[in-house]
Amino acid sequence: MKNLFLTGAVSILLLSCNKDDQKVQTATLEQQKLDYQARQIDLEKQKLAIEKEKINFEKQKDSLNKVEEEKEAERKAESNRVARKSSRRSSSSSSSSGSVASNSSSSGSSSSAGTTATQKKGWSSAAKGTVIGTVGGAAAGAIISKKNPGLGAVIGGVAGGATGYTIGRAQDRKSGRVQK
Repeated sequence: MKNLFLTGAVSILLLSCNKDDQKVQTATLEQQKLDYQARQIDLEKQKLAIEKEKINFEKQKDSLNKVEEEKEAERKAESNRVARKSSRRSSSSSSSSGSVASNSSSSGSSSSAGTTATQKKGWSSAAKGTVIGTVGGAAAGAIISKKNPGLGAVIGGVAGGATGYTIGRAQDRKSGRVQK
């Protein structure tokens, strides 16, 4: 009888302990679900932020393209004005000699307008390549030459500058800035 009573008590004890574990497991599952949902919301917020950045980037890109198009239109208009002035000058020089004096003043103004039409485009690729190659070569030469870093920097700078110029010149030829 004692064994039966003891077995029953142990069974009840085990069943009651098992229910507490289920409650704890249920609570942890609910917490895990909430954590998962919170992470999903954070990911969605990040995706939205990325999309906003993309939209802002596209707007900036479009506005820059519009500015470039306006500049190109201004350049074309300026070149058309220069072409008209030069055609007027050539037609007026073939007329009477009395108008030759007035042409000299107009030719001075058209030559100044011609220089504004051919604006500088900034550094050429050859110049950029030379500077970058010289600096990089000098730094590499100074690092490589442990006994005499000054001499290594000079040799590396000359070699890097020559290489950079060669590569930049080739890029200028491809872009049409320089012809053979």
